[in-house]
Amino acid sequence: MANRSVFLDRDGTIVEEVGFLSRVEDMIVFPFAAEALRLTKDAGFLNILVTNQSGIARGFFTEERLVELNQALVTELARQGARVDDIYYCPHYPEAALEQYRQVCECRKPSPGLILQAASRWDIDLAASYVIGDRAADLEAGRRAGCHPILVKTGYGSTTASGLAERTNPEDNSGLLPELICDNLLEAARWVVQQEEPRLRR
Repeated sequence: MANRSVFLDRDGTIVEEVGFLSRVEDMIVFPFAAEALRLTKDAGFLNILVTNQSGIARGFFTEERLVELNQALVTELARQGARVDDIYYCPHYPEAALEQYRQVCECRKPSPGLILQAASRWDIDLAASYVIGDRAADLEAGRRAGCHPILVKTGYGSTTASGLAERTNPEDNSGLLPELICDNLLEAARWVVQQEEPRLRR
């Protein structure tokens, strides 16, 4: 049987948005993040991070520093009893300062490449999986991968929600509308678990 996953954006969803996070000491994990990941894990989901990190391409920090940041996050969440099963990141940017990262790729959200990579690696049923993030790019990547997208109002989420509401032409929202808008990741996780209850009772 294929796995189910909750694909999670990092900045603005699990940790506070600070703008190109590059130092461990500047990383602030939301106080509700660990509980949210415990809920989804207990419900049988994989917790997989999918994150754009164009700060690498812009020369703000290295891939090695990103690995350090992500490991610090995983360690802190584990200390609180929460598990991250895998992390996928895109280091590219079309107008990158560093030539080796200057490209239009399939992994930078809103493209679904990161999600598809994870699905191949973990044998994931995308139609039974969720994408949670604070930007329109997260929602579109989720839709394009065939997942259920959820918007959280942390990070850039409130601005994203307002922007979607201001679009008067429904076609402008194609691929962007979330199935749910939540205040934060914990509220989103609780909703995801509620959707699973009828299936688990079968």
